[in-house]
Amino acid sequence: MNKEECIKACLACFVECETCFTSCVNMGEKEHTKCAMLCRDCADICELCVKLCARGSAYADALCKICVTACNACAEECAKHASHSDHCAKCAEACKACAKACA
Repeated sequence: MNKEECIKACLACFVECETCFTSCVNMGEKEHTKCAMLCRDCADICELCVKLCARGSAYADALCKICVTACNACAEECAKHASHSDHCAKCAEACKACAKACA
């Protein structure tokens, strides 16, 4: 894993997850609840991953593994809504890219 690529991918994923979370909440549709919750978790994990990687933390590699798991789960859920929600499509792609970069 390249730490710089992981950091860049996590930052992009963080932004898309926060955007998707807000959009899902604003839609007010119950079927987007799981998507919103996974986006929030994924965004928080990505943000922490950026911090730990940037400071060279001894825990960065372990958190990156968790980040991959969270991104894959978020991408899978967002993909279910991608055909009718552009924000979910963008989030799913960012999550996939992040999972790949942090693996």
